[in-house]
Amino acid sequence: MTRILMPVVMSLLLALLAARSDAQDAPPEELVVGVYVSPPFVEEHDDGNYSGMAIDLWETVADRMDLAFRYATYPTFGSLVRATASGEVDAAVTNLTITRERAELIAFTQPWYDAGLRIMVPSQGGGGFRGMLNGLQNAGHLRAYIFLLSMILIATVGLSLFDRRFDPDHPRRWRESIAESFYQVMLIITSGRTARKNLFGWVGRIWQALWLIVGVAVIAYITSSVTSVMTTVSLTQGISALSDLPGNTVGVLSGSVAEQYMRDMGIATRSYVNIDASVVALREGRLDAVVGDAPILEHYVLTHQKDNLAVVGNLFHPDKYGFAFPHESNLTTPTTLELLDLQEDGTLGNLRLEYFGSRN
Repeated sequence: MTRILMPVVMSLLLALLAARSDAQDAPPEELVVGVYVSPPFVEEHDDGNYSGMAIDLWETVADRMDLAFRYATYPTFGSLVRATASGEVDAAVTNLTITRERAELIAFTQPWYDAGLRIMVPSQGGGGFRGMLNGLQNAGHLRAYIFLLSMILIATVGLSLFDRRFDPDHPRRWRESIAESFYQVMLIITSGRTARKNLFGWVGRIWQALWLIVGVAVIAYITSSVTSVMTTVSLTQGISALSDLPGNTVGVLSGSVAEQYMRDMGIATRSYVNIDASVVALREGRLDAVVGDAPILEHYVLTHQKDNLAVVGNLFHPDKYGFAFPHESNLTTPTTLELLDLQEDGTLGNLRLEYFGSRN
């Protein structure tokens, strides 16, 4: 019996040793790491590579844990959370705020960044005449003004030609003729009255009445557009704190903590997939302010100074960022331990210093 069993046992041992050796030599399983692009924490480049504080931190952790991975981009915070909860991705890496609602769906690591919300509005430096011009341009009124100016010039030339032919008392010299016609056109537009001679009886009076209607309509449009823009600029510049937001329309990122917080406060919101889209709406006057993570807004203002934006008010709704995994993942605790090591050895502080100039 011993002679029979010994070869069998030896064969099993050799098979187990070979399997173990193969397992050790096999490359590690490649993880799928979901990311949401949110500079300066996650930035995507044209060549398909990623950078940012969250990326640098994750790659440091992954290198220490000998993890192989590839990135997959998601369009919103919400879609990234759902993909992590379902196991579609093995980890979520971005400035993902730790909340109770999210913690019920996914497992978070030790927090690695303290943040909060702030408000972004058009810069106070954009006020006055410059602010009004920007407001008129963003609302499309400047284009209408250019059209009206073109119509005024055409009307001036047409009226001059008309009077030179039918009015014997009209100046004969061109510069005097144009000046007189321009004066008559502007008199109608600005005052709604005319001092022109009636050359064609009752028909002429009807034409003059129609001219007056056009003039009144033009001046009413100009007055109302300037007034509305000045009111909008004044209201926007009045936003300097959280208490100023009620009654205004606020832009937020879809699926973000700011979106839920603003809605809980009863403030009208419009959601956007990224900060660039919300800034476009803010500049066009469709938003009064943008509320989002303080470091994101501050970084955007710093890197887009030509947009004349400002981050105002104190930090509110303080929160913390963490990496996230599916609840059944065995990576949550090891990653947390690595994050604690990086915090203790100063690596995490150096990353904050690199990206924000502060260790706080």
